[in-house]
Amino acid sequence: MNNSAKMHNKPFSQACENNKSPILSVIKYLFATSSSVLEIGCGTGQHAVYFAEHLPHLIWFPSDRLENLTGIEMWLEGVGLENLERPVVLDVCQQGWPAIKVDAAFTANTAHIMHWYEVEMLFKGVAGLLPGGGVFALYGPVNYNNRYTSNSNAQFDVMLKTRDPESGIRNFEDLNRLAISTGMILQDDFNMPANNRILCWRKQ
Repeated sequence: MNNSAKMHNKPFSQACENNKSPILSVIKYLFATSSSVLEIGCGTGQHAVYFAEHLPHLIWFPSDRLENLTGIEMWLEGVGLENLERPVVLDVCQQGWPAIKVDAAFTANTAHIMHWYEVEMLFKGVAGLLPGGGVFALYGPVNYNNRYTSNSNAQFDVMLKTRDPESGIRNFEDLNRLAISTGMILQDDFNMPANNRILCWRKQ
């Protein structure tokens, strides 16, 4: 396959394209004193390339399930970023996470497509990987006190649950309790465009 064909077949997410700049403006602050980040469930790889390019002080480790790595590799091919590592195979429920030395973790639009036990494993895995003082930033739609923050989020949640009854927009209070149970405390909660949030916890 020639390079032009590979470029044509690269996976693409319009949502990633739309939200990359607003997310960058927040994680630039959250990860200002971090040195390395594990991105969990990096999907197409678009975020990994964009964030690594704009945050040169960070070593960026993209990760996802095995079936998504080929597409991620297409995005990484030829970008020439020394701070962007090769994608790592990671399923949050796997026995033993990769032995990567990072002091930050990031995930976007994953918690609402996971089952709750997978969200639990996500938090446990992150807490086990981060050193004291390490930060975990989670981007996506969130409910507060089991209430939607917008009509569009309510409609989105119906679509999610129709497709998979065990998925759905998570409740902030449930996520925060889970974080506390794994030794992390809330540091920041940012309002983002399109009725999303960035929640950031710091490991104690």
